[in-house]
Amino acid sequence: MLNYFMKAKYFGPTDIHVTLFSKDKKDENPRFSLARDNETPIPLKIKNIKFQFGMNLYELEAPYELTLGHMYVLYTANYGAEALDMTNAVFSDEFDEQYSYDGPLGVHLGENETSFYLWAPLASNVLMRLTYEGEEEIHVLERGDQGVYTISFSRRLIGAHYTYIIVNNGRVVETVDPYAVASGQNASTSVVADFVSFTPNFAGQKMPPFNQMTEAIIYEASVRDMSSDKTTDIFHKATYRGLGERGRLTKGGNPAGFDYLTSLGFTHLQLMPVYDFVTIDETKPKESYNWGYDPAQYFVPEGSYASEISDPLSRIKELQQLIYQFRDAGIRVNMDVVFNHVYEASTSIFEKVVPGYYFRRNDDGTMSNGSFCGNDLATDRYMVRRLIIDSVVWWMKMYGIDGFRFDLLGIIDLETSYQIEKVARAIKPDVMLYGEGWNMPTNLPNKEKSTQDNHAFLPSWAFFNDSFRDIVKGSTAEDRMADKGFLLGANEYRLGFKFAHLGSSSDLVFPPKYTTAAQSINYVECHDNATVFDKITVANQGESEKEMLARLRLLNSAVMIAFGIPFYHKGQEIGLTKFGDQNSYRSGDRVNQFAYVKLDERYDLALYFKELTKLRKDCHFLYESDPEKIEKMIVFEDINSVSGGAALLIDYINISEYDSPFRSFKVFFNPTKDTIYYDLDDYEKIVFNRAGYCAGKQDTYVKRLVVQPLSFLIVGLRKDDEGQGELSFEV
Repeated sequence: MLNYFMKAKYFGPTDIHVTLFSKDKKDENPRFSLARDNETPIPLKIKNIKFQFGMNLYELEAPYELTLGHMYVLYTANYGAEALDMTNAVFSDEFDEQYSYDGPLGVHLGENETSFYLWAPLASNVLMRLTYEGEEEIHVLERGDQGVYTISFSRRLIGAHYTYIIVNNGRVVETVDPYAVASGQNASTSVVADFVSFTPNFAGQKMPPFNQMTEAIIYEASVRDMSSDKTTDIFHKATYRGLGERGRLTKGGNPAGFDYLTSLGFTHLQLMPVYDFVTIDETKPKESYNWGYDPAQYFVPEGSYASEISDPLSRIKELQQLIYQFRDAGIRVNMDVVFNHVYEASTSIFEKVVPGYYFRRNDDGTMSNGSFCGNDLATDRYMVRRLIIDSVVWWMKMYGIDGFRFDLLGIIDLETSYQIEKVARAIKPDVMLYGEGWNMPTNLPNKEKSTQDNHAFLPSWAFFNDSFRDIVKGSTAEDRMADKGFLLGANEYRLGFKFAHLGSSSDLVFPPKYTTAAQSINYVECHDNATVFDKITVANQGESEKEMLARLRLLNSAVMIAFGIPFYHKGQEIGLTKFGDQNSYRSGDRVNQFAYVKLDERYDLALYFKELTKLRKDCHFLYESDPEKIEKMIVFEDINSVSGGAALLIDYINISEYDSPFRSFKVFFNPTKDTIYYDLDDYEKIVFNRAGYCAGKQDTYVKRLVVQPLSFLIVGLRKDDEGQGELSFEV
């Protein structure tokens, strides 16, 4: 084998750099020439030469301006030929200005026409492999302005499968359409689908009023996890269809799947990734497991959740129907989206279509990796931003999506977030937009990132409040599982708990973290890390299961009644475990699924959660997001237990103006193991205790409270209360 290679790269309109390695050979004049599209080669001028360790580096000048859309081949007299790599063109300051495109992309169906549009400005040639009604054909696309390749057919090619054969830099690749809306298995082909013929009328559904972000109660769940447990009678397990089955039961006769979720009382279901992802073989979906934070196609649903895995429309229709069902039940559906990275940049659709364009680079040319997944999407580039916005619009219009949870939102630039909000609110003024606002080390100035540090620039967005999480329950880090937050018994976090309860938007103990409480997603568990019950079993080992479940009630109660937006992960309400697994994204069904046997054992906790949702929906003063109004509404009182532990009274005052049945409302958190005695100024009614929401169920008035160990208690007076009922000290 010869010890030799040559590479030719574009460096400017007339600049070409050639690297030639030939062992111990220094060639002052290899006699370079350049041919465009098989034309006669034209000699090139050598402007500069460097020799270093067997490398011959040549800077050449082309005799004419190099433009995209052509095949350039560099010839030498002694070393042969090499296609000119034009990838560097995408990094020029002028590229987005010259090649940004706002016209149609993907497939467009007319009355008697099917048109295809592909943005591939670097390509010198694009062909289509089209299979329709059993016949395979190859067609050549025509290049137009801004590097868009098009082809039209005078018929409606419904059900046709197609791929693009693209020539970039002399290299031929075959790939699916980045704007495909339907797909063959494992993204093997793109498919033409007529959505108009089957899409439900999402816009015509009448939904409950939703006026502000703080009215939301978000419940996060995976399609597979909620429907895969073998102990239920769900028929189509681990599928969209299975999760939508009505009347399904656990072994204990409790509701499962759809009926269970719709019984809980939350307002928004956050579906973990349902776009097409890479790491499940869709021909054998049960043989592997993954959450799906590894995007493949941004407009296509995941195929492993389809009941008919070989039918390209099964995944589409079944996901549409599932979302329609939830919305018909009054539950809005939010979608977990990953616009910060893809599974693998080098093999992605995007790199095949426009090499170098879609991924953010460091100054030294390496891939930016703020996501820690190997790549970051270059969201600040015009056509990447457009892809994201077009995807958001598609899911809202064709699937009825009501909101978006953005994975690693801090990777996305602020301008893209502004544009997302603009188009999303034009479709649905009440759309929810929120995400992980961590400041990730992507190659973007901090001032341009959509992080929670930049919350003032995103006043209508919300962020996962890691301060709330760590103050209330303790650290999530694997090596700090034993660390306790306030409700797990750490007295020193009492002041921090007050800050967290106020939506982290008031200057109390800590500087405000957010402009308003509506920017705070309050949570103690999400799909990441071990479950909160796993945390309790480590941090509070030695306590009985009864005591641990009492702490779970405390945590779930604290999330529900804090100012901001309550967020829960599936199974958190009953204390599910992941057996301590800190990153279960591929750990399988046993670790991740909703264990319905545990629901049967702890159904009282599910009922308790349901009572909490009823309580919040009645207490509209909890929707307040203005820090100044919140501060005037709240009075904190520390209560020390006999053993020196810390309990807390939160007294809500000036709440009569809000749409709520209460004029007096006092909340007690007792995370100690001591009984707390507290004397009220006057008799007040038990509003909420271990039995749940007591409003309308009983009239038990008390003046001297007995607050049990590890308990959450509310007393108050309704606006229509005229006098005290039966006096009691039993709470």
